[in-house]
Amino acid sequence: MDLGEATAPLVAVVGVVGTLLSALLTQRAADRGRQRELDRVEQVRERRRHAQELRACSVALNASARQYLAALTDQVHALGRDEELRVVRQRLTQARDQYRDVYAEAQMRLPERVLDLVAGLSHDLGSVYGMVRRLDDGLPRAGDSPEAVRESIDELWGRLRRTRREMRAELAGYAADPGR
Repeated sequence: MDLGEATAPLVAVVGVVGTLLSALLTQRAADRGRQRELDRVEQVRERRRHAQELRACSVALNASARQYLAALTDQVHALGRDEELRVVRQRLTQARDQYRDVYAEAQMRLPERVLDLVAGLSHDLGSVYGMVRRLDDGLPRAGDSPEAVRESIDELWGRLRRTRREMRAELAGYAADPGR
């Protein structure tokens, strides 16, 4: 057998193998592309889910803080009016408990930048609550007065507005940055 006779079948085999490998490599490249697209879609879905959870947490925190502040205000107004005091105390206790539950969840979900604001707000809500309870129990400390409570509540409303702006900015950041 001479070289020409051996070369023709060899070229034919290489051609067939090349054709088969070409189809296989094309299929693998298409599979990798589909997998990348599925991964990208899953990442987008995960970011949306996370943003929705963050939004729900922020909404719940804002609503519970507002209820807590309103209940503190009602408690101050009810001081000295025994007929309303029991109901107002109960509402304040419920608002405080609700806020603490929502705050506990927020500690696990909110970004540090927002959580720092919320932590300060939470601490000061607790301080005002203590002042209100001491006034209600007839055991005020120096500086405890209905007027001091009202001033503190007014300041806390302003801080809640600033915190709400930061939470909205954080949520907007998730909408604007798909890589988050």
